[in-house]
Amino acid sequence: MTTLQNEAGRSASRRCADEAQTLLPLRWPEKPAFDWSTSLLANEAAGPNARVRTRTWLTIGHWHGNVDIAARVTDKLVDNAVKHGKISAPARIPLRMAVIPETHELMIEVDDASPDFPGFNEVAKQSGEVRGTPTGLWWVAHYRGRLSWDVKSVDGETVGKTVQAILPVT
Repeated sequence: MTTLQNEAGRSASRRCADEAQTLLPLRWPEKPAFDWSTSLLANEAAGPNARVRTRTWLTIGHWHGNVDIAARVTDKLVDNAVKHGKISAPARIPLRMAVIPETHELMIEVDDASPDFPGFNEVAKQSGEVRGTPTGLWWVAHYRGRLSWDVKSVDGETVGKTVQAILPVT
């Protein structure tokens, strides 16, 4: 686990699949090339709804990466937040996207109310090879993305977590 400064200047823990791996930029870019955010009703349609909205907004934003790949990964992140994130009705799932100006990679962030991510190391270290039926976050590895998460705090109180995927321009 690595301790870093968060946006408020307080120490924050950042979790990464492998400490040798480059840490993901949990901070939002100061001047993203493109950014978009929304919140989705936390129900069984949240993932597919995220997929449609992602396609629309990344097309409008002229992202140079594969929009269909980004839409699929966003669907899986949102769907996992609904299924595993201690959601209580009528909750909403915050979804944010930004294109990192220097690399043109897409940063996707999804928040949920659970401060834990059981099995994160296994999920984050998956290879992109198909072994049986692919599950949710396997798609991040399959598309050469990077996955990270951090505890989300508001006024010093833990309120959940942020899961982040970085997708390359392919």
